[in-house]
Amino acid sequence: MKIVDPVCKMEFEQTEAKANTTYNGTTYYFCCHHCKIAFEKNPKNYLCHNKIEEISTKDQKSIYTCPMHPEIEKVGPGSCPKCGMALEPKAASFDENEENPELIDMTRRFIVGAILALPIIIIAMGRHTPFLSSIFDSFSYELLNWIELILATPVVLWCGLPFFVRFYQSIINKSPNMFTLIGMGVGVSYLYSIIAVLFPQIFPKAFKDESGQVGVYFEAAAVIVVLVLIGQVLELKARSKTSGAIKALLGLAPKTARIIRHGTEEEIPIKDIKIGDLIKVKPGEKIPVDGVIVEGSSLIDESMLTGEPIPVEKKKGDNVIGATINGTGMFILEAKKIGEDTLLAQIVKLVGEAQRSRSPVQRLVDIVAMYFVQIVIIIAVITFIIWSIFGPDPKLAYALINSISVLIIACPCALGLATPMSIMVATGKGASSGILFKNAEAIETMKKVDTLVVDKTGTLTEGKPKLVEILAIKPFSERDVLFYSSSIEQGSEHPLAKAIIDGAKEKGVEPKMPEKFNSITGKGIKGLIDNKEVAFGNIKLFEDEEINIEDIDKKAESMQQNGQTVMFLAVDRKIAGLIGVSDTIKKTTPEAIKALHREGLKIVMVTGDNETSANAVAKKLGIDNVVAEVLPEKKVEVVKDLQKHKKIVAMAGDGINDAPALAQADVGIAMGTGTDVAIESADITLVKGDLHGIVKSRCLSKATIRNIKQNLLWAFGYNALGIPIAAGILYPFTGLLLSPIIAAFAMSLSSVSVVANALRLNKIKL
Repeated sequence: MKIVDPVCKMEFEQTEAKANTTYNGTTYYFCCHHCKIAFEKNPKNYLCHNKIEEISTKDQKSIYTCPMHPEIEKVGPGSCPKCGMALEPKAASFDENEENPELIDMTRRFIVGAILALPIIIIAMGRHTPFLSSIFDSFSYELLNWIELILATPVVLWCGLPFFVRFYQSIINKSPNMFTLIGMGVGVSYLYSIIAVLFPQIFPKAFKDESGQVGVYFEAAAVIVVLVLIGQVLELKARSKTSGAIKALLGLAPKTARIIRHGTEEEIPIKDIKIGDLIKVKPGEKIPVDGVIVEGSSLIDESMLTGEPIPVEKKKGDNVIGATINGTGMFILEAKKIGEDTLLAQIVKLVGEAQRSRSPVQRLVDIVAMYFVQIVIIIAVITFIIWSIFGPDPKLAYALINSISVLIIACPCALGLATPMSIMVATGKGASSGILFKNAEAIETMKKVDTLVVDKTGTLTEGKPKLVEILAIKPFSERDVLFYSSSIEQGSEHPLAKAIIDGAKEKGVEPKMPEKFNSITGKGIKGLIDNKEVAFGNIKLFEDEEINIEDIDKKAESMQQNGQTVMFLAVDRKIAGLIGVSDTIKKTTPEAIKALHREGLKIVMVTGDNETSANAVAKKLGIDNVVAEVLPEKKVEVVKDLQKHKKIVAMAGDGINDAPALAQADVGIAMGTGTDVAIESADITLVKGDLHGIVKSRCLSKATIRNIKQNLLWAFGYNALGIPIAAGILYPFTGLLLSPIIAAFAMSLSSVSVVANALRLNKIKL
């Protein structure tokens, strides 16, 4: 059966379909996965401007996208059919010296245009300047017009060609934008001037000056093109700085590594490293990939990824991050993550995706900008009519020039750039400080957060619990308690399990694998060891099993008041003892909590720990509210309950069991030290896993929203003031009119000003 791809309209057999998806109960078939993705991103208004053959042969680095409309994707450089802006590579390049082809092209056109436009300006000004008019009076009016036409034609038709192409795209795609106005303004002034040169006799008196000549506006058309070109050049240069953070991160990656194979060292390119390779890192070198130190120790400078200047001590068994800098020691690491799986690659990917995402305010601005262009065209028409009726002679000449001024000065480029430029700079700034925003919406929402829900283990604490106390109940000894508890924990992946097993081994007790094993989520473990039934867990498990713990209940409560997590052990349904495990509070947590309180946030700790030990930690840190003994699946209910009470909730956690709550929260914050599942579910990832990152992310969010408001205020204010002046509202009172040349200069300046203001975000202190 013949079907048509709904994106690219390519016709093919259903059996040839490379992908399919269901939308509103209808199954759509696609010629490639690229078209499917384009459809799924925006099924109601999808766009695909790629040739299928190219997509199948080009890699991701060949795909370009629009910073203002990320749903637009195209093979190779070009312009956005919606806004006309130059497309940018979707994937960041590792080539630090890679040049922007759009910038090179625009610069070349600007230079040529400026050289040719200069004599046009001299001729136009010379005709009306007293000390130059005597020189130009020696030339005929018609000859000077022909000279202007010859010089202006390459400026308009070659230098301004990209603008006319974008003008045409805006018409056929029914997406009015800044190039709609530029194309109309330049096109009308140029075509009018050509007709005035070739057929001056067809113009009525209303177009002629006192000497009976029809005025030409080649200088306006040429200079507008040159000024828009210089605006584009400055804007492209400024926009390239917004992605400077990504380029800086990419520049961190070393190009080669020294691996050890068969007892000999060999230097190979980074791309040839395989998981499990042993890599030697000498003092002062960059660490090639993510891995684990298997020999040696050193101080590692992680400031490029975390923003923290103090080196971190690393020894055998510790994880190290690719692209961080080794200090004075030498060590050997085992490669664990390579290529796109490294933390650096993931950061670059996250930052790139965040920069291309759209905030809620941007969607509103896009709608406003679309209607704004149509309103401007109407205002330009009204301006022409009013001046042609009520203006001074030559009425129609004044009407034409003022309507062109309205079209040029009202270009909504600054309006369109206001939000995405701030978002691009903010995400880059965050990345350089160890804060990774998943999308623009997270930046916007973080400022509104009034309640922070935090997990305890790994968020407030180090996440590395240690065995601190053992209590045995006769006839069982401490060694028995250690043996049974560490053995039953052999099958568990809980952080507490490692603490107990390590503690047992330190005391010379060797655990054995249980014969049977049953994990009861949020309660504990049951199993069989040496034909003995063993139960190990919290008080809920023992209540369910109806095992009496009255003899040690008070001792357990005392340990919990000291902040310990207490677990009970029963062997053959008889209480055998207690195990106390403590997780050290991070050194940075107390000050971070104070800083969050100063920001006006209410802090709620949600933990599976018993209420006594949870309250002990909360009291020490000054936490506002505690929800203890919460099963993993119930954490999401706590977040929902706060949201029902009209709270804007951020949730910070680092475990797999935190993922549902992170996804439910208005802003999910994953500690970078946590699991991949938690990070994937979060809106913000803190590379260092430090609560200070939340303070920084809120600070950056507030600064970004403030910056966006400044940009929008400038863009709206500029247009609100510029359009009436360009229409000639001041003329009856002051005799002042705005030349299209001045309008073009002001328009270009407004766009560059918006980008420059966005770049100020790089200077804020976090």
